Amino acid sequence: MDQEKGFSLKDILLGKPKDPLDPKVFHQISLVAFLAWVGLGADGLSSSAYGPEEAYLALGQHFYLALPLAILMAATVFIISASYSQIIELFPTGGGGYLVATKLLGARAGLVSGSALVVDYMLTITISIASGADAIFSFLPTSWQHYKLLVAILVFF
Repeated sequence: MDQEKGFSLKDILLGKPKDPLDPKVFHQISLVAFLAWVGLGADGLSSSAYGPEEAYLALGQHFYLALPLAILMAATVFIISASYSQIIELFPTGGGGYLVATKLLGARAGLVSGSALVVDYMLTITISIASGADAIFSFLPTSWQHYKLLVAILVFF
């Protein structure tokens, strides 16, 4: 029935396909990225707060690899810092991953970078909410633990 009018269920739920290089779509995507600024602040915090602990826990019985892991983490931070210095020289007025990828690699690479950033923001916010729920429910009675997922879902929305 929907096919007669040219609409599929996918079109009804997600809308018609859009050209990612259309300036109107660029404006809408830019607005979404602007509204996701909370994710930017939480990204570094969550990475530094949960990343090293999770990496160490993943070692399991191979705890002797902790020192090489710490050295590799420090090297990664150094490499990222050096890269940021070069990016700042090339884009002194500022530029996020989307702008840098678009200017240096092309519009499609910028689109991939921007999409990855939006996914990263969503995952960061989700992890932060889950960790917050863990922290709050850690001091509540054990009998309340079955509400933790519901509370995290409500906070997310």
